[in-house]
Amino acid sequence: MTYAAGRIEEEVAYLAYHFHWGLDDILDLEHADRRAYVAQSAALVERAEGKQ
Repeated sequence: MTYAAGRIEEEVAYLAYHFHWGLDDILDLEHADRRAYVAQSAALVERAEGKQ
């Protein structure tokens, strides 16, 4: 399965910013795991901002 390069760059930037993980660590994740971390992090950010 492939998807747009912009999307993976978005995921990498988001996880690097929020978790302070390196590029290799993020790219070593399976796609589903990376998406799950992005979703969980987004939920935490929304909760902290009072959007939930």
